[in-house]
Amino acid sequence: MTEVSSLTGRLLVATPALTDPNFERAVVLLLDHDEKGSLGVVLNRPTPVDVGSVLDGWGELAGEPGVVFQGGPVALDSALGVAVIPGEEGPLGWRRVHGAIGLVDLEAPPELLAAALGSLRIFAGYAGWGPGQLENELAEGAWYVVESEPGDVSATRPEGLWRAVLRRQRGKLAMIATYPDDPSLN
Repeated sequence: MTEVSSLTGRLLVATPALTDPNFERAVVLLLDHDEKGSLGVVLNRPTPVDVGSVLDGWGELAGEPGVVFQGGPVALDSALGVAVIPGEEGPLGWRRVHGAIGLVDLEAPPELLAAALGSLRIFAGYAGWGPGQLENELAEGAWYVVESEPGDVSATRPEGLWRAVLRRQRGKLAMIATYPDDPSLN
C-alpha cells in the first residue's frame, strides 16, 4: 500500500471539467484524509433553511448567512458544525482539524462555545471518499488542492467562493477563476 500524504485542512476546488452536480464549482474543506479515506464539507452550497429552525441555540451563533449549508451528498440527515476559534486552546466541545479550524460537538450546550467562537457554519451531510478514491480523482484532474484560510469557512458570499479561492492562487489557477459558467456562450 502506498503512503497517503494527509490533505486534512486543505481545500479541494472543483476543476471546470468536474460536472457532477454535487461538486460542480464546489469548494470542499477536507476535515479528514488518510489511508482509510477522506471526509469534507462543501463550503459554497447554502440552503434556504435557517440554522435556528433545526438546531436550538445554534442559530444566533452561526455566521452570515445564518443558514444550513449542504455539506455534500452523504448523510444529509446529519449535521456537522465547523468553527474557527483563534488562539492555541479551544473550548470543550471543539476539536481542532487544522490551524484555527475545527469541528464543533453540536450535542454540547451552545453557551459552552459561544464566547470562544470566531465563526460557525452548520452543514447538513458531507462529502466522503473511500480508500484511494480521492487520490484517483486527483490523478484524473477533477480537483485542485490549495491551502485553506480561516475566512473560507465563514465567507459571507459563498456563491463567489470558487472564484475567490482560485483568484488568490498564483499563475494558471488564478486565470481559471475567469472561466465562464457556460463556455459554449463564449
